[in-house]
Amino acid sequence: MEDFSYSMGRADHLRRDHRSGLLVVADRIDAADLTPVADAAGLRLLGVAPLADAPARLDGQLQCDVLLLFCPASTPALESLLAQVEAQAVRQGMAVILVAGWETIDLAYATAQGSHTQLLCDPDHSDLAAALVTAGEERPAPGQVHDRDGDSSRLEQLSAEVSRLARTLDALTQRSHFAAPSFDPGPRIADRPSDYIGMPALAPMSAAAPHSYAQTPTLSATQVRDLLRARRIRADFLPGDLFADPAWDMLLDLLAARLEQERVSVSSLCIAAAVPPTTALRWIRTLTAKGLVERQADPQDGRRIFIALAQDAADAMIRWFGASRRLLAS
Repeated sequence: MEDFSYSMGRADHLRRDHRSGLLVVADRIDAADLTPVADAAGLRLLGVAPLADAPARLDGQLQCDVLLLFCPASTPALESLLAQVEAQAVRQGMAVILVAGWETIDLAYATAQGSHTQLLCDPDHSDLAAALVTAGEERPAPGQVHDRDGDSSRLEQLSAEVSRLARTLDALTQRSHFAAPSFDPGPRIADRPSDYIGMPALAPMSAAAPHSYAQTPTLSATQVRDLLRARRIRADFLPGDLFADPAWDMLLDLLAARLEQERVSVSSLCIAAAVPPTTALRWIRTLTAKGLVERQADPQDGRRIFIALAQDAADAMIRWFGASRRLLAS
């Protein structure tokens, strides 16, 4: 009898699912629809909770390794939920995927500070699939060996599973209501209206111009934006996918804003990048990691973060403008 009980216990242990656990927080989605997505990502679906029930579910959920949270629309409780998620992620080492919409991207960016937090905005199927694979591999299950050879096929399978949920995902991210704005090649790249009621007007960064600008006194924001518009119209003459790298466009937009002594929000910079917002967010993270741009908190609203050129990057770009003018004039 003892041998039989031991064998049963050993068999139960072998059958136990050691995959990382995935909890999904979203409205209007069925767990049955997400189970194949989780399986394809190598994750174990713990359940799906609506946003209203998320705080209590997170408090009571054990062994949550990956959290996928859809927050396309602003709600009164969203700020506190995102703060709870970030605190729990830091405390437990939980990987987080935040799927924001244009209405919530600035708030989500302000709270997404963890090293294992991925921020997406209106992602396509491949973006979401890649985020799930990355999150799962950041929290490998006990005894799990990373198989690089299987990454490509697993990502392809996962992307196919996510594609089957296209209609549901479109409803979750509300693309029909919050479509990405087109790039405006006018004299200024205007910031999108904030979703925060009563957001005060932004004050200039400083009344004094940086010292390095004296080296090239003729450089103006208009000249920088003229170059930005010239780069943008390349797509009128050549295939636009040849110029998909948005880093330089983003740096030019930040330089123009600096010369105008204005601040740039995350959503505004994503618009200036003229690429899908999830791609723009990845570039913002890359530029931040390289020290070219920096985060600046809004002193009037802690829920908002601005992006600004670092001083060294601004000086280098201004020197480049001077050097390029001399080459063109020679």
